[in-house]
Amino acid sequence: MIGRVPDATALSEAVASGETSTATIAEHFLECIQTLEPDIQAFVSFDAHQVRAAAAQCPGQGVLAGVPVGIKDIFDSADHPTQFFSPIYAGHQPSRDAHVVTLLRQAGALIMGKTHTTEFAYMHTGPTRNPHNLARTPGSSSAGSAAGMAAGFFALALGTQTAGSLLKPASYCGLFAFKPSLGLVSLEGVKPLAPSFDTVGWYGRSVRDLQLVASVLIPGFVATGVERRPLHLGLCRTSRWDQVEPEVANALEQALDQLRSTGHHVSEVQLPDEFSGVFDDHQLINDCEGARSLMKEFQQHRTQLSPSTLAMFERAAATTWEQESAAKHRLAVLAPQLNERCQPFDAMLGASCGMVAPVGLESTGPSDFIKFWGAFGWPQVNIPLPRADAQLPIGLQMIGRFRRDGELLRAASRVAADLQGSPQNSAWP
Repeated sequence: MIGRVPDATALSEAVASGETSTATIAEHFLECIQTLEPDIQAFVSFDAHQVRAAAAQCPGQGVLAGVPVGIKDIFDSADHPTQFFSPIYAGHQPSRDAHVVTLLRQAGALIMGKTHTTEFAYMHTGPTRNPHNLARTPGSSSAGSAAGMAAGFFALALGTQTAGSLLKPASYCGLFAFKPSLGLVSLEGVKPLAPSFDTVGWYGRSVRDLQLVASVLIPGFVATGVERRPLHLGLCRTSRWDQVEPEVANALEQALDQLRSTGHHVSEVQLPDEFSGVFDDHQLINDCEGARSLMKEFQQHRTQLSPSTLAMFERAAATTWEQESAAKHRLAVLAPQLNERCQPFDAMLGASCGMVAPVGLESTGPSDFIKFWGAFGWPQVNIPLPRADAQLPIGLQMIGRFRRDGELLRAASRVAADLQGSPQNSAWP
């Protein structure tokens, strides 16, 4: 499980210093995969011989030197099929890597394989199980990346988020995750769903891991240091706080009390009633853009699409362009109001999910607390809360204002340290 090996930052430092090699690190993770993958089913494409060959050729240089990475199967990759969990694309082999996959390789990362997603990163779920409890879902479309991280198959993983596909699996699997501001990371070579919301994101074992990947995938990103002054944090429950189950509410309250006890200021932020429509407007736009993105598959291979994807087309067909435009206009009007109310704070706080991972693999639960902020393109972080071994993970969501990604990660580093202690940065092995 998470925390039993050093974070990616420590691994890359060990390789760069000569303390260990990429091949040695790869063997550790390959052993874990051999033991646990039959139960977890995180991979849709994996070849141990290919990993060993790549590790032997890895120069051991770059900020991600020797770091094993899992790639969600909506990113094009030249050495693995990219199939989007759809029979339409069975065996589909791109000729080149997605832009961000190339950047990871250039930074020295070792690609371990492609991880399971939902059909076209939408709703129809795959076979992946939650490592904390095999009877429970690992979350939505970035589930294979999250479950593989939690099981110890790689040290970093790529995912995407349109509604809740990155932070929900992070919350259910007990991971650090970062979804940057909309538009900061290239989507070249990534299958689109809803361009108004689609964003590349990633999983790590510490906030500094999230910062490390940001320095690779976001041009011009500067990982800022941790300020020692108390943070001013805003708690925004949103109008759907009644979704939060008692176990999650109690864990969040304990976390807030801990933050206050370490000197941080936490204030409630109330939003006007107009913001209660954000959830439905996000869904409406998601449906309409998703139907346009998948129109060629719908027209040529309708019988090979899942019922959940076909239902999206039905909802989109019943929505006029005027209704979609009105939903986008409402979000555009609310965006500066939200920015003004959140401006006094270093970051906003909330639940990542209102529940622990549900039993079963077909339903992953609502994403409302995540997609509320994603509707405005704001950056988001999941911080796993401290839990006893027998307890399922719960995530604290931190949100920064648009294109204030460095500030959010700086605040998240402070919050994580005060909630959990030092990151997993022990020397390898």
